[in-house]
Amino acid sequence: MDLSGGCACGQHRYRARGVPRELTLCHCSDCRRASAAPAVAWVTFRASEIEWTSTPVLRQSSPRAQRGFCPNCGTQLSFFLVADPDAVDLTLCSLDDPEALTPEDHTYTRSQLSWLQTADHWPRYETSRQA
Repeated sequence: MDLSGGCACGQHRYRARGVPRELTLCHCSDCRRASAAPAVAWVTFRASEIEWTSTPVLRQSSPRAQRGFCPNCGTQLSFFLVADPDAVDLTLCSLDDPEALTPEDHTYTRSQLSWLQTADHWPRYETSRQA
């Protein structure tokens, strides 16, 4: 696939070329706080499959993870685990065409807000898929 996207102000743009994987709607409290949204949709690519016009600013969001964002408009763009910097998650809705990909599951549903109900039949995981 060849997908492009970026932040709201256009300062940070990316192009992702490769096989998207691990499409999820994450309900964890860290994602909610970082985005001020009830859940965040993510897609994973290899770091080598993403080209940035301008690298986002990284924030250490936990001892094990960093999030990339635009310091100008605040858009959250990326997430990666420090232990696996080759896998980079991109916010699905930062794509120019967010309809190009669809989440395939829900992760961290143990943190899901009670008032957010979805009408899909995607698999649901209390934490990560691996747990």
